[in-house]
Amino acid sequence: MDYDRLLAERSWRVEASGIRRIFELAKSLPDPIDLSIGQPDFDVPEPIKAAAQAAIAAGYNGYTLTQGIPELRERLLADVQRRFPHQQRQVLITSGTSGGIFLAFLALVNPGDEVITTDPYFVAYPNHVALVGGRLVLVDTYPDFQLDPDRLAAAISPRTKAIVLSTPANPTGVALDAQRARGLVEVAQRHNLVVISDEIYRGFYYEGEPVSPAQFGDNVLVVEGFGKTYGMTGWRLGWVHGPARLIEEMAKLQQFTYVCAPSIAQWAALTALETDTSAIRDTYRRKRDLMLAGLRDCYELVVPQGAFYLFPKAPGGDATAFVSRAIQNRLLIIPGKVFSSRDTHFRLSYAAPDALLQRGIDVLRRLAGQQA
Repeated sequence: MDYDRLLAERSWRVEASGIRRIFELAKSLPDPIDLSIGQPDFDVPEPIKAAAQAAIAAGYNGYTLTQGIPELRERLLADVQRRFPHQQRQVLITSGTSGGIFLAFLALVNPGDEVITTDPYFVAYPNHVALVGGRLVLVDTYPDFQLDPDRLAAAISPRTKAIVLSTPANPTGVALDAQRARGLVEVAQRHNLVVISDEIYRGFYYEGEPVSPAQFGDNVLVVEGFGKTYGMTGWRLGWVHGPARLIEEMAKLQQFTYVCAPSIAQWAALTALETDTSAIRDTYRRKRDLMLAGLRDCYELVVPQGAFYLFPKAPGGDATAFVSRAIQNRLLIIPGKVFSSRDTHFRLSYAAPDALLQRGIDVLRRLAGQQA
């Protein structure tokens, strides 16, 4: 079969994940120091596991309403109303946060339309936009990875439909402050654009209270999830809240794509919402500080306010070459070109046991010394 002829053009627009290639490499290396994958290293808390098992035993194993089970939607909507009391926001339960983001692009973006994001960016954004026939426009944020609303405004064209970004961000860990979040929303409002705020790492926010662009306007679709916060990434459970008209269209599209979010995970999420994760957040703050103490004197890096990543500058400025040397030392990290138009930095995840983090620090310090 000539599959090159048969495959749809959209499949050629999507690039294989550079992160997954590193993930596969980890399986072949003896005793690797794997700081590559953005997945929590803690297990799902026992009460949440028990709730999932109880849901299975109770027969909650079929399809749910496309929008999600009413019990969970009501709980989440109450949380939204508490955080954004002067807005009329609606809730949709999605099959993961990636499912929510993709549904938003399906609802908003026509072929040829533009979506703006920051550079660096989450690796899925370019591919999601490509799948719907859109064009991703990058706004440079180097060297501090902070969004400049004026630079954002300059990137807007008549074809722009939306602005998407993550806060706290993957891969940098940088979070929007109130001034920049307000500026982002005001720029979007002036140009009749939707802001898609990916807040999957809201549970890992280390500096004060999390700031959401939705605090400053109702033209913001917020994407959240359970996977990172509760260690249940494989359960594929996310949720979105935003303007009713957009949520309505996303729900319609979900009906004919994902159908609904996993039913068992939805019932277990009711228990997750009652689970205190502050100790987990404090543990990851400590891991961040461990990495900073070990690396900041020999690497140029920005202190992350959240998530569980560092995005240091590679010695010598060639991240791919540097990552190759790291792999030769059994250290798995991700070159910056996976997340950026530049290849000057590398991403490491500190969602790993302390002993592994210390081994990673030792290798990185040794490599920095070799470069010098």
